[in-house]
This record gives sequence, C-alpha cells and structure tokens, in this order.
Amino acid sequence: MTIALYTWGTPNGRKVSVMLEECGLAYDVHPIDIAKGDQFKPDFLAVNPNGKIPAIVDPEGPDGKPISVFESGAILVYLAEKTGKFLGKDARARTETLQWLMFQMGGVGPMFGQAHHFMKFAPVKIDYGIERYGKETKRLYGVLDARLAKVPYLAGDAYSVADMATYPWVARHDYHQVDLAAFPNVKRWYDSLSARPAVRKGMAVP
Repeated sequence: MTIALYTWGTPNGRKVSVMLEECGLAYDVHPIDIAKGDQFKPDFLAVNPNGKIPAIVDPEGPDGKPISVFESGAILVYLAEKTGKFLGKDARARTETLQWLMFQMGGVGPMFGQAHHFMKFAPVKIDYGIERYGKETKRLYGVLDARLAKVPYLAGDAYSVADMATYPWVARHDYHQVDLAAFPNVKRWYDSLSARPAVRKGMAVP
C-alpha cells in the first residue's frame, strides 16, 4: 500500500522524499504550503499536532495497522527499520549512524536554518544574527569536513539516513553563504550524493 507524505520544498521535507526514493517505497505527495498556513489546518494537525512538515501516514504500520509519524529524524528511523536499510547492520554501525543523524537534527538543521533566516529571509538585516549563525554554520561545516576526510559517508563506509538528513541542508549552501570549495571533503561527498538518481528524484518533491 502507498505511504502518504505530507511535505513541502524544504530541507526537512526533502530528507523524507529522498529516503522514500532510496527505499523504493510507493508514496503519494500531499503538498502542505507552509507559506499559506496549510500546516495549521485541522486535517494536517490530525497527522502532526505540532503543525510542522514533514509527516507520513503508513497504512501498513508495524502491527499491520495505519501509523502516523512526524519529526523528520523519527520518520527516517521508522522507514529504515521498516525496510531494513540505511541504519547500519550491527550495533556499532547503528550507533555511528544515529549519532550523526542526531548531529544533523541538533546542530546542522537548527544552525543552518537560522543562518538562512538572517542572511536571506529576514526583512531587516541584523548583523549580530548574521555573524552568530554564520560563524556557527562554518564551524559545523568544518566538523563535517573533518569527518568526511576519514570516511566516505557520515556514518562510515556505508551510505545512511545520516547522509540523507544532512544533504538537503548542504544543498542550500548558497543560502548561508558557504563556498563548498572551502570544504573539499564535504564537496566530494555532496557531489557523490548529487549523482544518485534517488537523491535527484527526492529533491524534486513536491
């Protein structure tokens, strides 16, 4: 049966569409136009009471019954467990994957997002915000670059949900005024993921 994906064209939304494409799962896209406030409509709040995209409804949950899942990281883990893919084949690999997924959720997403806001979308340019979040964003790029100097993917030798979670944020490097040439290992990783057909398809949703 087909998974319902409630999403919009943001990095968090595209994490999940990339994962669905990589897993080869059938899904229908339900666009939630966050600029128009669709995320606050009762029908969507019934799926995600926090009023944020993305969210999914899987008609075939773990017990065979429908299940709703919100929060992009939780959705990635859910789909990885459902399919047995992209989470690591043993406890060590799983731990590596989850820690880099949490690094994205707790660091890359929030900090890059704030950099986006202050540098691109804020109606008034606030130097403090631009400097604070721009500096932290570049620090995080440095962490990613150092990690990717040692391994091909964030969790090690295997492509994982940690890469899928991080890629859509790095794809907006121009939003936070970062030249990937300054982080050659990130650029190598980014170019490699950009060549994946499932990544290209997932990044085009909705």
